[in-house]
Amino acid sequence: MRRNKPCQLFSMATLIITSVLAGPSFGSGQWLRCGDVLDVDSGELLGAHTIVVEDGRIAALNAGFPDATAAVEDIDLRDLTCLPGLMDMHTHLSSEYSPQSQINRFTQNEADVALVAAKHAKTTIEAGFTTVRNLGDSFNVTVALRDAINQGLIPGPRIYTAAKSIATTGGHADPTNSWRRDIMGEPGPRDGVINGPYEAREAVRQRYKDGADVIKITATGGVLSVARSGQNPQFRADELAAIIELANDYGMHVAAHAHGGEGMYRAVDAGVHTVEHGTYMDDEIMALMIERGTWYVPTILAGDFVGRRADIEGFFPPLVAAKAAAIGPLIQDTFARAYRAGVKIAFGTDSGVSPHGENAKEFSLMVDAGMPPAEAIRSATISGAEVLGVEDELGQLKAGFIADVIAVPGNPLADVTVLESVSFVMRDGQVFRAPHNH
Repeated sequence: MRRNKPCQLFSMATLIITSVLAGPSFGSGQWLRCGDVLDVDSGELLGAHTIVVEDGRIAALNAGFPDATAAVEDIDLRDLTCLPGLMDMHTHLSSEYSPQSQINRFTQNEADVALVAAKHAKTTIEAGFTTVRNLGDSFNVTVALRDAINQGLIPGPRIYTAAKSIATTGGHADPTNSWRRDIMGEPGPRDGVINGPYEAREAVRQRYKDGADVIKITATGGVLSVARSGQNPQFRADELAAIIELANDYGMHVAAHAHGGEGMYRAVDAGVHTVEHGTYMDDEIMALMIERGTWYVPTILAGDFVGRRADIEGFFPPLVAAKAAAIGPLIQDTFARAYRAGVKIAFGTDSGVSPHGENAKEFSLMVDAGMPPAEAIRSATISGAEVLGVEDELGQLKAGFIADVIAVPGNPLADVTVLESVSFVMRDGQVFRAPHNH
């Protein structure tokens, strides 16, 4: 039987979804006068350029500051460095961790979660992240959020969402973990909880029906779930095969949350597209990922966040605190080893564990672990676009590409922390954040 290639299918599906849901263009005839421009492909600064934007796409990049030949919106960014909108391949817009997170599961209604997600979406785009992959939510709120943003109803980044993650009974994304027995019930595929390949297929089809763009599975235990193990394997080979084969049929790739080595190896061997966190990744798994072309999304920021708060009494439930202390501090070292080994890396933060809007703090953690700033920035632009299968129209400042542009003070190649101070944000030609002189 002919086997489809998941990345090609996903790219086709993404282009179809983009064309259908993109909504009206957000302006034409804008000239962005950039003091400098970062070519993220070469990793070099190009000097002063004017980026010409028409109908939400980049029409041209002209050296210097030529005179406008027609009535255009002139945007003065001459004190700033322009680069493509940033892309975060692991977010959770519908929540933000706090000591109240456990009780919020019982007190927040769907509308409450949706409004919280809208707030986080605005914070995220204002921080310069114009595209995100949202890997798990409650009530499928990020499906509605994605559509509302695409229609121009509310501000936010372009969203590719997994809707509700898929877990096994008692697994990391079982929503009833730690609940009292009489209210626990028996969550099933509709709720993202499966046992066996038949239920696995039903869960994928339900995600498709719900409007998800990608599939997220929790291949091992996790840190923030109130369950004993943070690293045990939680899917069998037949369940993984059923999920991945069916996701490929529907043009969706599979992202695998994984901390422990055995569950991670099973997921990579089965053909997942990305590995999230990867804490106990060893040389054998790295070699397999390189062989299979599997992407690694490290989320160092999440590990740093939970590790620093593990000793704060009452911040995490006791079961969670123990896992946070053990697992959190290890991710940066895993990232360093994976980078040196040549594993493909795409930028991701797990924001929602750490506060939204602080996504760019991941860059300094990557650089501290040995990745040059130019490569860290590439991981959040070109590499993110490749993960999503949209590298022909997102992730670079090139003629014909979608006009996702941000501007920062200073040179991010010399000081990557300037990406934490974004002054200008444009997505699809619409300005979401403007410098004070604009």
